[in-house]
Amino acid sequence: MDSELQIALIGAGLAAVVLIVGYNKWQERKHRRQAERAFKSEHRDVLLEPRTDGAAADERREPGLGLDESPRRFSEAPVKRSVPEIPNFLDERADCVIRLEAIEALDVHKVWAAQAEQLAGVNKPVRWFGFNDAQNVWQALGPHSAGACHWFCAALQLVDRQGSIGEGDFLRFTGGVQRVADAVMALPPGLPQRADTLRNATELDRFCADVDVQIGVNVVARDGQFEGRAIQQLAERHGLSLANDGCFHALDERGASLFSLGNLEPGLFAPDAMRQIVTQGLTLVIDVPRVSDGRAVFDRMMRIAVNLAEQLGGVVVDDNRAPFGDEAANLIRVQIEQFQGRMAANDIPAGSSLAQRLFAV
Repeated sequence: MDSELQIALIGAGLAAVVLIVGYNKWQERKHRRQAERAFKSEHRDVLLEPRTDGAAADERREPGLGLDESPRRFSEAPVKRSVPEIPNFLDERADCVIRLEAIEALDVHKVWAAQAEQLAGVNKPVRWFGFNDAQNVWQALGPHSAGACHWFCAALQLVDRQGSIGEGDFLRFTGGVQRVADAVMALPPGLPQRADTLRNATELDRFCADVDVQIGVNVVARDGQFEGRAIQQLAERHGLSLANDGCFHALDERGASLFSLGNLEPGLFAPDAMRQIVTQGLTLVIDVPRVSDGRAVFDRMMRIAVNLAEQLGGVVVDDNRAPFGDEAANLIRVQIEQFQGRMAANDIPAGSSLAQRLFAV
């Protein structure tokens, strides 16, 4: 009996504990629901909501008295300008180009003075340009340029008739442009890769050397000598003009030389000395890469050479003093077309502005 009573009492105690725990859990859930209802708000929490795109995202309101409902705009990000392309008259195959950007427009004359100091000693042509924001064009800069620009462009020509740039010229140019940027407070420029630039320069120079051809014919006196005054009169009759290099030149509509007429002997022609000059021969030269229609220019040069020989009492010969006939002329016409065809195939047309720079005299 005692054992049955003990078991009954233990069972009753366990049941009471279970009832107490269950009651406490029920009370806890009840109070939690009451608290949630008490503190729940139907209003949006704008601090926790993500901002949406649009004009409202760029504005904020200051605390105020409600008298002015218009939003107050705080400081905006600076206007981002698009990066202008390089000037059309530059070519990344032939020019090492570096652009400079400034947050505030820089005085053009200040930039020009800085580059003249920092780039002294570079052996190849260097040109500078400023970007005109109002006209949306690049403009070449010089010692008398004025105004202010946000963008500048420096261009080092990689090749001319003296060869390609070397590592020294590359370093002087890139280092000089970097110092110009520091001096005028421009943003640090993006510099080109040294190895790529030098490799491109070498390849371009090799091509230019292969097509760099000048063709000449001579008019020599049969007996005696040619007088300078007669030479000048005939040259001017054919539309040739005497230039500072001591030669007469046939010019195109742009004023560029098509071919030249010079003294076969060492002396140069000069306007105030033509009456005193006598020579045993003349030489006419066409610079093949620098003229657009080489065959037509050669034919014109040959007509003038033949006329000079007839009028002065001479004969047309080659450099070996052998008579220059139709067969030799036809061979030269074919060669001119071949050389200029190669230039056109490499997108450097003979006589173009790029060819004029690469084969500058």
